[in-house]
Amino acid sequence: MLPGWRHACLKVLLRRQPVRWSISRLLSSTAVCLAATPKSLRMEEFPCEVIRNFSIIAHIDHGKSTLADRLLELTGTIETKSTGLNQQVLDKLKVERERGITVKAQTASMIHMANGKQHLLNLIDTPGHVDFAWEVSRSLAACQGALLLVDASQGVQAQSISVFHIAKERGLKIIPVLTKIDLPASQPERMAAQLQSTFGIDPSEILHISAKTGQGVEAVLRAIVDRIPPPSGNINSPLKAFMFDSLYDRYRGVISLVSIQDGIIQKGDKIASCHTRKKYEITEVGVMHPEEVPTSSLQPGQVGYIACNMKESSEAHIGDTLHRVGALVDPMPGFQPSKAMVYAGVFPVDSNDFIKLEESIKRLTLTDRSVTIQRESSTALGQGCRLGFLGTLHMDVFRQRLEDEYDANIIITAPTVPYKIIYKDKTVMISNPTEFPDTSDTSCKVKQVQEPVVNASIIVPEEYMGEMMNLCFAHRAENLDHRYLDSGSTSEASPRAILTCTLPLSEIVTDFFDQLKSRSSGYASFDYEDGGYKASDLAKMVFLLNGKPVDALALIVHRSAQHEVGKKWVKKLHKVIPRQLFEVPIQAAVGKKIIARETLSAMRADVTAGLYGGHYERKMKHLENQKESKRKMKRIGSVDLPQDAFFDILSTKSN
Repeated sequence: MLPGWRHACLKVLLRRQPVRWSISRLLSSTAVCLAATPKSLRMEEFPCEVIRNFSIIAHIDHGKSTLADRLLELTGTIETKSTGLNQQVLDKLKVERERGITVKAQTASMIHMANGKQHLLNLIDTPGHVDFAWEVSRSLAACQGALLLVDASQGVQAQSISVFHIAKERGLKIIPVLTKIDLPASQPERMAAQLQSTFGIDPSEILHISAKTGQGVEAVLRAIVDRIPPPSGNINSPLKAFMFDSLYDRYRGVISLVSIQDGIIQKGDKIASCHTRKKYEITEVGVMHPEEVPTSSLQPGQVGYIACNMKESSEAHIGDTLHRVGALVDPMPGFQPSKAMVYAGVFPVDSNDFIKLEESIKRLTLTDRSVTIQRESSTALGQGCRLGFLGTLHMDVFRQRLEDEYDANIIITAPTVPYKIIYKDKTVMISNPTEFPDTSDTSCKVKQVQEPVVNASIIVPEEYMGEMMNLCFAHRAENLDHRYLDSGSTSEASPRAILTCTLPLSEIVTDFFDQLKSRSSGYASFDYEDGGYKASDLAKMVFLLNGKPVDALALIVHRSAQHEVGKKWVKKLHKVIPRQLFEVPIQAAVGKKIIARETLSAMRADVTAGLYGGHYERKMKHLENQKESKRKMKRIGSVDLPQDAFFDILSTKSN
C-alpha cells in the first residue's frame, strides 16, 4: 500500500496525463513529488508556550499580502525566488490575482527559531475591503494578536479604524506597523502621530518596515514572538476544536479549518458536531504550510485542517465546536451571523443549467459562508436563486468565482437591499422588488415602509471636503459631521478630515463608491457599518412592454428620484429591445401612474413597392390594410425580451 501523499500524487498524475504511461515514467514522476513534498512536521514538539496565532489587518491595498510573503520567506516556509520576490503567495484564487486584492482569508503555519526555541507561528492573511469585514471577524476568532498595518504614505484610512476596533473588542494584542517606508511620499513621523491621536498608540511601539524590500521585517517576527501572548489549552482535557472556516474538495468532501482549544485530534478519531449532532471519522489531519501538509495530530493552541468524509456543505457550520464522540463539552460561543446587505437574483442563461448552477453555488458558499441562498423564479428569466451579499464588490467577486471555478454562464439582476414593510397587523422583510406592495393602494394596509441605513465614515484630504459633502447630500445623507485627524500638524501636506453621516444603504449599492473615488482623485477612503432601519418614502417602479409588466426589471426607488430613474431605464430599454412587427410602447410606472415612456417603432414592409401607376387610392388601400394588421398584432402580440437584452441591461449600472 502506498503512503497517503504518494497515492495522492499518483492519482493526480493519472488524472492529468494520458493512460499510456510507462511504469518508469510513473515512478520517476512520483520521485519528483517526493522531492517536492515538505518534511513531516512533528506537532507534539510545539506546546502552547511556543505557539503564536496572529492575523494581519489593514485597509485595502496597504500591503498585507506582501508582508505575508516576506514572513513566509524569512521563516523558510517558501523558497526565495532567484528571479525576484514572491508575490501574493496566499492569494490563491484567480480573482484575487487578477484584481490584486484579498477576498478570502488564508492560513499558513511557519516554523521560526527565536530565543533558542523553535516557535510555531500561525498566520492568517485577511481581506481589507469593507465588504469582507465578516471574513476578518471570523479570522480574528482563532488569534491572540494582530499586526495593524498602515501605509506610511497614506496614513490611517476608514477600514484601518474599523479593523482596529474589531480586534480590540476581541481582546487581541495589537502590534502597530508602518509599511512602505521606502516610498518617496512616505511620512513615517506624521503617520505615527496619526496612530497616536486616533488609537492612543505609543509611537515607540510602532515598527517601521518596507515589506517590498524586506527592510525591518525581522523586527516584526521578533515582536510577534515577544509581544503576542501564547494560546491557552490543556492537552489532558477532552477534545474541543473550533471550526472557523471550510472549503470543498471534490474527492475528500468538506475540509474544515479548526483551532484546537483543548485535547488532541488524530487520524482515526471519531468526532461529533455540537451544532448538528452528526458523527464523523477523521481521515486526515494537517496544517497549511502554506499548502496542505498532513501531520500525525493537532495539539492544543494549534491551527490546522481536518478531513472527515463530510459530504454535505450544510453540515459544515462555521463557529461550530467539534468534540470526541462520547465526551461532551460546552460549545464555544460562535460568530454573530453575517447580515446580508445586498440581494440579487442569479439566473442561468440556459434554463436547463439551473440544477448545475444551484449545486455550484452551494459548493462555492462553503468557502464563503456570508452568502445567503433562496430559490426564486421569474416569468422572464426562469428558475434561479436569490442570493444575499455583504456588498456590491462581494457580489461581483462571487459572480467572477462562479464563472472562473465552475464555468457558469449567468445573468445577475440589479442589486437591491432588504426593506421592512410594516402592516397594521404584521411586519414583513422584502428583498425582491416584485414582492413590494403598492403603497398608494389603501387596501394593502401598509402602515410604514422602512429602508436600511448605514453609519458611514469618509476619510479625505481637506481640499476635497466640499465635493464629499455635495456627494453625500446628493445621496440623501443626514447627520453630517466632520473632525480633523491631523490636529496641529505642521506638515506641508494637506490635513485630513473624517466625515461621518447616515446614508441609505440603497444609495451605496449603485455608483456611490465610483463617484467617491473620482471626485476625490482617489484619495478618499470609505467604510460603513449597519445603522438599523428608518422610515422612507419609497415606491415600486415597474416597466411595461406593450402594457405587460416585466417582473425581472422591477425597481424600488425613492419618490424624489423616480422621474430621473424612470427616464434613464426607459431609454436604456429602448436601445436594447429588438424592433417588432408592431409598435411597442415602453413605459415606466409607479403605482397606476406612468412617469416615463419611449415608443419602439414597428418594422414596416413597403407594401406599395409593386404598384406602378394607377390611382393613389390603390396605394392608400394597401397602407390602410397594413395599419389595421399592425393594430391587430399590437392587441394580441407579446414582446419577449431576449436573454442577451437582459444581459445588456443588467450588466450596466441602473444609475
